[in-house]
Amino acid sequence: MFHRRKFLQASLLSSASLLVNKSFAALPRRDEEKGEQPIVISTWDFGRAANAEAWKVLSSGGNVLDAVEAGVKVPEADPENHSVGYGGYPDRDGKVTLDACIMDGNLNCGSVAFLEHIVHPISVAKLVMEKTPHIMLVGEGALQFALANGFQKENLLTPEAEKAWKEWLKTSKYAPVINIENQKKDPRQLPGGPHNHDTIGMLAIDAKGMMGGACTTSGAAWKLHGRVGDSPIIGAGLYVDGEAGAATSSGLGEEVIRTCGSHAVVEMMRSGTKPEAACKKVVERIVKRDVERAKGLQVGFLALDKKGRFGAYAIHKGFTYSVKSASIEKVFEAESYFK
Repeated sequence: MFHRRKFLQASLLSSASLLVNKSFAALPRRDEEKGEQPIVISTWDFGRAANAEAWKVLSSGGNVLDAVEAGVKVPEADPENHSVGYGGYPDRDGKVTLDACIMDGNLNCGSVAFLEHIVHPISVAKLVMEKTPHIMLVGEGALQFALANGFQKENLLTPEAEKAWKEWLKTSKYAPVINIENQKKDPRQLPGGPHNHDTIGMLAIDAKGMMGGACTTSGAAWKLHGRVGDSPIIGAGLYVDGEAGAATSSGLGEEVIRTCGSHAVVEMMRSGTKPEAACKKVVERIVKRDVERAKGLQVGFLALDKKGRFGAYAIHKGFTYSVKSASIEKVFEAESYFK
């Protein structure tokens, strides 16, 4: 099975990082007591284009939630991105179902899960936050809400994604290919190519110091119909608290849910732990639960503290993240537990 968290396949990630290596840079030495505002960071190298769109809002003094919404809508609408939105790989029944959430530093949040036929689930999640007394809407109810608020019903299964699904049906292997030896494989031999990584999680601080975040995905490729991962779950795939910081995750969603991963990262930052170290501690918690199992799965966290300092950490090599501020526009590769 090809998991939407292609990042679960250490093979894909490691090879992909080689393909985009020229855009990576070692994290520059910075004054650890200073950060930057405004700033936007996001998972993966494709987050660079998303950051650029978010920066248009941030650099003009716009609201942080408007910025992260605008940013993640870029991969949501990209038919070549097979892990987010339109063009995402379907479940085992051939249905593309989407999950997304959004949150600000005052703990206002909205979420949708198991949503079909809507290109921009992040915008529906934002409306759930703004227009309802609820936090999460799912399935048919989420679709009804979207249609009632002017969204158009569309077919999200692209010809390329449908072709990949039909190829998968020949074997219907429902198990992720996750082992270090597969790092040697050329990712272009896999459906989606080298940039078919994962969810996009985005974190930002605007010019007024307000924090916000967004997370959106098409979920695990070939998943059981109805499966929902960590991405739309507040505290798992995303958590934002203006008094401490913000975090988002990427990888095997079930493991992130078990640890309330993003919330755990933020709580560590609240106690004074710097972003990368906070991400590392939660990754170590996942690994130590079952070291042998962790050798075959991937989870990574990305964090931003209230000062504008950022960092990331993953179980395996290959987890990348993008940063945009007035002085930085780069893609970085996170440190990892297994080298």
